[in-house]
Amino acid sequence: MTRPEQALEAPGSAPEATPDALVVPPFGIRRLLLVVTGSTTAAGLPQWLTWLRQGYPELIVRVVMSRSARRFVTPLSLGLRADGPVDTDAWEECDEARHVAYAQWAEAILVYPATFHFTARLALGLADTPALLALQCTDALVAVAPSLPPGGFDSPAFRRHWAALAARQNIVLVPPVPGYSLTTGREDGWVPPPVSDVVRRIEDRRTEREHLRTAPASYEAMTADGAGALPGVPAQTEQEAGR
Repeated sequence: MTRPEQALEAPGSAPEATPDALVVPPFGIRRLLLVVTGSTTAAGLPQWLTWLRQGYPELIVRVVMSRSARRFVTPLSLGLRADGPVDTDAWEECDEARHVAYAQWAEAILVYPATFHFTARLALGLADTPALLALQCTDALVAVAPSLPPGGFDSPAFRRHWAALAARQNIVLVPPVPGYSLTTGREDGWVPPPVSDVVRRIEDRRTEREHLRTAPASYEAMTADGAGALPGVPAQTEQEAGR
């Protein structure tokens, strides 16, 4: 079945702590918000938070997790490896404008793992939790790394949501890879790639975005005061400009 354009790449194997996966790539982000949703894949996050802390000593990581994510990983296990206490993504446990703080503080937001349901809510523009409202309002890069059941990635509904997210300028889609399903006992599930791969994708988009932001300024500086004629094109004289 045809997949969204962003997913048209050869799927890899299930994420493992291989030497290549543990290589620390360049990462220009200094403030990362990690959003954890209710998938079994969340159980592996403590080791990846340790990897982030060791690989990027200056990186500040804050964590917010859904209530369902607590079934697979504890706030304590994540909080010991993050900077500050772990927030629960629920309005009832929020006594401040946490969504505004998230949106303005983060240089990048990583949803890992992103369940089918969370991905759909994000794509539909829903904002019924602090994290979702922040994701809808922030200008920061938002990386979405889904964890899906067998058949989930080929679902027409999921593909519509995937395509909708692809249209957003600040979304970094991270296609899942085939992985072991605890339900079927087969390699027919879909899991996020290693966090190291996600970091590379975020950094690629960040540098691309930075280039696009600085290019107009560079051009204006080049052409300021009439001194920046394009190569091979003579600058106008004052008389010519006044004709």
